[in-house]
Amino acid sequence: MTASAVEATRLAVDLARRAALLKEVAPKLRAKGAGEAVEIFLTQDAVAPGALPLRDRAARRLCDRLVDLGAVRELTGRDTFRLYGV
Repeated sequence: MTASAVEATRLAVDLARRAALLKEVAPKLRAKGAGEAVEIFLTQDAVAPGALPLRDRAARRLCDRLVDLGAVRELTGRDTFRLYGV
């Protein structure tokens, strides 16, 4: 196996683990629209909180909670504009 194939396999395993964790924590989320938000995370490469079917503050709090749970990660590393992904 080449180094790039090993890396691709490692990334696929990590993505599958995060997707399974996101599905596992979804019933514990209390925000209205959280189920639809989880589906968006599972189908999109990157998600801005404003793209979620929640009010702005609720979307940011949901994203922060999912990061704390390890189900999604913050992709940008910026305070002013954040993107999240599985």
